[in-house]
Amino acid sequence: MDAHSRIKGGTANQGDRASWDNSVPVVVKALLDCGLDEVRVQVEVDLPHTNCAVDLVLCGQHPGTGADSYLAVELKQVRQATVDPLCPIAVDLGFGDGKNKLHPVRQIQRYCEYMMRYLPHLRQHENQLMGVALLHHARDAGVEALFDLPETDHGFLYTLDDLARFRRVLTSRFAPASGERAASALERARRDPLLKVTDVARQRSIVGGGLTLLDEQYVAVDRITRHLEKTTRFTGFDVGLFYDPEAAHSTAPLGGDVKRVYILRGGPGSGKSAVALELQRSLGLTGREAVLASGSHAYTETLREIMLSTARRGRAADKRHAAKQLYRYFNSFSDSPEDSIDVLICDEAHRMRRSSTHRWMPSALRDDARPQASELIKVAKVPIFLLDDHQSIRPDEVGTAEYLKELSEEMGCDVEVTDLEGTFRAGGSTQFQRWVQQLLGLDTSDPIAWRPDGKMTLAVADSPGQMEQFIRERHLEGATARITAGFCWPWSPPDGQRLVDDLHIGEWHRPWNVKPEHNVPHAPRSDLWATDRRGIDQVGCVYTAQTFEYDWNGVIIGPDLVFRDGKFRVNRRASRDPAFLDSIDDAVVTRCILNAYHVLLTRGVVGTVVYAVDPATQNELRKLIPGTIGMQHYDGAQPKLTAEGSQLPPAYRRRHR
Repeated sequence: MDAHSRIKGGTANQGDRASWDNSVPVVVKALLDCGLDEVRVQVEVDLPHTNCAVDLVLCGQHPGTGADSYLAVELKQVRQATVDPLCPIAVDLGFGDGKNKLHPVRQIQRYCEYMMRYLPHLRQHENQLMGVALLHHARDAGVEALFDLPETDHGFLYTLDDLARFRRVLTSRFAPASGERAASALERARRDPLLKVTDVARQRSIVGGGLTLLDEQYVAVDRITRHLEKTTRFTGFDVGLFYDPEAAHSTAPLGGDVKRVYILRGGPGSGKSAVALELQRSLGLTGREAVLASGSHAYTETLREIMLSTARRGRAADKRHAAKQLYRYFNSFSDSPEDSIDVLICDEAHRMRRSSTHRWMPSALRDDARPQASELIKVAKVPIFLLDDHQSIRPDEVGTAEYLKELSEEMGCDVEVTDLEGTFRAGGSTQFQRWVQQLLGLDTSDPIAWRPDGKMTLAVADSPGQMEQFIRERHLEGATARITAGFCWPWSPPDGQRLVDDLHIGEWHRPWNVKPEHNVPHAPRSDLWATDRRGIDQVGCVYTAQTFEYDWNGVIIGPDLVFRDGKFRVNRRASRDPAFLDSIDDAVVTRCILNAYHVLLTRGVVGTVVYAVDPATQNELRKLIPGTIGMQHYDGAQPKLTAEGSQLPPAYRRRHR
C-alpha cells in the first residue's frame, strides 16, 4: 500500500485492494510452485502517457539467454463470459451491468503493443515481452466463446483449468534467478515521447527514399555494375586513348556470345524501384545509356514529370524529349533494333503483358504470338527485370520470375535471379509483408492474427467516414496519406468540370481519382494522384496506387473480397474492373483480385487502416487485427482521432437489449 501511494500519488481504494487480495496471490503462488521466488512482481504498471495500467508485470531473467524477460498479466475475476454476436472483440464478462468490455486477450495484446512502442528497452531483444490474460476463477466451459479470438505471443488466454499450462509459461520465461536487474531496468527505462502521428510520419526512412542501397540491394547493383565494367564497350563522352568508335557502337551482344539476363525479385517495399533508379543514375554518371521502362502509366509519367521539373528556362522541350527516351513503356520497343540499348531496366516487370500488341499499333507490327518480354530481351544488350510475383493485377499480365527465367533460357540467355529480402516500407516490418500474404492466401499458411511489432501500425476503422477523417487529419499534419479501394464501383467520366461520386457506402460517398484520359480542375491527373497533395480528395484504385507509397494508407475492401470459412474468397461478380471479361477464367480473376489487394494493403510506410464493406469480413478483420482508431483525450488538449484507438468500437460500447 505504501508503494502504491508513493508511485501513484494516492491511496488505493477498496476495490483495488480487494482485487489484489483475490488475484495477485494466484500468480505469486504459481511462481513459488515453480521455484521462481526471485522473480519481481510489479503491480499496476502504468502505460506511458495514459491513465491505463497493466495489472502485473513479472520481471526476471530468461532461462535460455539470461536477458531481461517480462510477462504482462491481465487478471480477470470472472466466471462466465459471452461474445457480442455483432462484434467479436466485445464481450459480456458477467458483471451484470449490461456493459460490454474489450475482450481480455485483445486488451493485453493492446497493452503489450503500447509498451513496446513507448519503452525501447522492451525492443532490445526478440520476444522480450509476452502477455497473458488470466481468468483464474473461470472454467473453460464458462468462457468457451473467448477462445475464438486468435492468440499471439502478446495475448494468451488461461483459466482455472489451465493453471498447469500457465506454470509452464512461467518456467519458459524465467530462470530461478534474481529479477532485480530487469525490474530496475524497466523502472528506469527511457520513455519515448508521446508518438503523435506527425512524429511517426517524420520517421519515413531515408534509406528507401534517399536511394542509399543496403544488403541485397547493394549486392545486386554491385554484381550488375561489375558485369558491365568487365563486358560493356564504353559509349560515353570521355572517349579516352583506346576508344574504338566502331566497336563502341556495335550491336553485338556484350560479354561474348551469351547474353545475361538479371531478374531481381522482391516484395512490396523491398527497394526494387530504388535499385532501378540508382542503377540508372550511376550508369548515367559514367556515360552509359540506361533506359528505365515500366508497364505503369502513373509511374512512368511521374518520373517524366520529375525530370521535366528540373529543366532550365527555355530548355523544357529538350528535357521533355530526353525524359521520353529515358523513361519508356514496355510496349514501346516493338520496332526497335536488336541490341540497340546498352542497359534496359524493366521496373514493375510483374506488369509484363503477354504481347505488346495494342489497339493503336500499326498492323505491320502486330504479332499477338510474340511475347512482350522477348522484345525487351532482344532490344537490350543487358536486360534487367525487377518484379514481385504477387503484383500482376490484369489477366494479360504474366510477369513472374519463373516465366521470365524460362523465356530467357529458351532464347539462349544466361539468367541470374536475386531475391531482395529486405523491406524499406511498413516501418521496416518484414512481419507485416508476410502477414498480408498469409491474410490473402498468397502464402501456404492460413490467416493469422496480427502481432504488433512496434514498426508498423495496423488498425481497423469502424466506417469509411471514420477512415477518411483519420486519413485527412494525417494529411493536414503534413504526412502523405491516401485512401484506396477495390474496383467494386463504377468509374464515371467527369460531369462537366466535376468528378462523380461513384463510391457509395451507406451515406458516405466520394469520387475515384481522375480517369487517365480526362483532366478536371482542382484535381490531379491520374498518374499524379499518389504524389499530388490534392489526391487526398479522391479515392485511388490499384492502377494509380501501384508502385507508389505514402505514410498513411487507408484501404476499403469491397464486396469482391469476402472472408468465408476461414479464408478470403473472391466474388468476381462484385468487381467492376472492365478487364475481367466473362471469357476470363475464374482462377485468373481470383489471382488478379488477390494481387490487387496485396498491392493496396502494402502501400503504407507508417501505418495502414482497413475497412471491409461486407459485415462478416469486417468482423473477421476485427478478430485478426488488434488495432483500432478512435478519439483519445489528453490533458489540456482537444480530442484527436489517433491510431492508438478506443478500447472498443463506439457502436459496441453497450449491449443492445
